[in-house]
Amino acid sequence: MTATSTAKLRVALVQYTGAMTIAENIRIVSPQVQQAVDGGAEMVFLPEVANLVQRKAEAARLEVTTETEDPFLKTICDLAEQTSTWIHIGSLAVQPGDKDGRLANRGFLIDAKGAISARYDKIHMFDVALSGGETYRESNTYRPGDRAVMADTPWGKLGLTICYDMRFPHLYRDLASRGVSILTAPSAFTRKTGTAHWHTLLRARAIENSCFMIAAAQTGDHPDGRKTYGHSLVVDPWGEIIADQGTEPGVLFADLDLTAVDRVRTMIPSLNNNQTYRF
Repeated sequence: MTATSTAKLRVALVQYTGAMTIAENIRIVSPQVQQAVDGGAEMVFLPEVANLVQRKAEAARLEVTTETEDPFLKTICDLAEQTSTWIHIGSLAVQPGDKDGRLANRGFLIDAKGAISARYDKIHMFDVALSGGETYRESNTYRPGDRAVMADTPWGKLGLTICYDMRFPHLYRDLASRGVSILTAPSAFTRKTGTAHWHTLLRARAIENSCFMIAAAQTGDHPDGRKTYGHSLVVDPWGEIIADQGTEPGVLFADLDLTAVDRVRTMIPSLNNNQTYRF
């Protein structure tokens, strides 16, 4: 934390079963964001692909727009301004308008005036072949980002990551070593990998970096056939889970004492103890 950071932060994580149209997801999310604000949240977190859950690339391209035209993004920016609340959109499927031709899986941090404070394009693509024939090729639809992103907030520095990124610990260490105290991992985690790895990975990233880890998640059986794990989590810098939404849709609240970051880093100064080495 910096000397000007606020030590207490009430957060809310919105968990829901994303639909296959942007309009329907706006209808689902808007009242949940308002519920979060009514519950005293100073920062609200949404999951990955908050505007559209659609595994079929061609169908996704027909629905998705550029960020300047995306009605979901405009709705959330308006809500942030109307309620004077910071909102982290875990990610949106957007048309980046570059020569690649694929979509971007892009996260947004919206400040309390409704302005975009930061953007982050997911770096690591979920290209996997799970047992039982469950296969994902995210890189067929989305092109990867190439830049790590952190943002200043009234509560300190926030590090932006998305879902599959959490399996690449060096990204989180690099963010933490640059002063980040809150790490985000919004997700649409599969049920199979979530059952095996979700809690372990998020606790590990929090412990390794003495950071709060906030992971808003999609949940349930989606119309495109995807089954997501849920369990939106808040993990403290000691690795303790302080809030878990389980598998039901809803709004999860947690109160963060951000002085815990410095306290844990003083007890176990692993960021300072880091050494270079060679092979």
